[in-house]
Amino acid sequence: MTEPPLAFRIVNWIAIIDQLTTTEGNRLLKPLGLPLPQLVVLNHFSHRPDEAKTVTSIARALQQPQPGVTKTVQKMVALGFLRERSNGADGRSKFLVLTPAGLAKHRAAVAALTPWTQRAFADWSEKDQRTLFAMLDRLKIWFDRDRDQPRP
Repeated sequence: MTEPPLAFRIVNWIAIIDQLTTTEGNRLLKPLGLPLPQLVVLNHFSHRPDEAKTVTSIARALQQPQPGVTKTVQKMVALGFLRERSNGADGRSKFLVLTPAGLAKHRAAVAALTPWTQRAFADWSEKDQRTLFAMLDRLKIWFDRDRDQPRP
């Protein structure tokens, strides 16, 4: 049997890494009471902590079904990680903002995951890590732009 094309193998490896990191991430976050879907939302907010978002914009950015994102967001509002405020332009939706408690929980999650991620790269030079990050960033940007392209 011949090997699949290299591009497929790269994306497949990323998927395998995703599965492995999801499993370990959930284990490490359990003591914090923070399921991975909530960390994903906190990560989304942490890039621009002062920016208000709607459930629809979060679901679109995360490419997740809106009902699932709604449930996650409702739990996070109840926990005080996000705060709702009215959307004057659309009475049916609300804006969500990251709270200080949400930012603190995100920082605690990063602190809980950091020793494990640092072990993964313990024998990598900083240059190799930066090179990998740059390449992965380039790939992420391509996939991010591609999701909005019309499909035949």
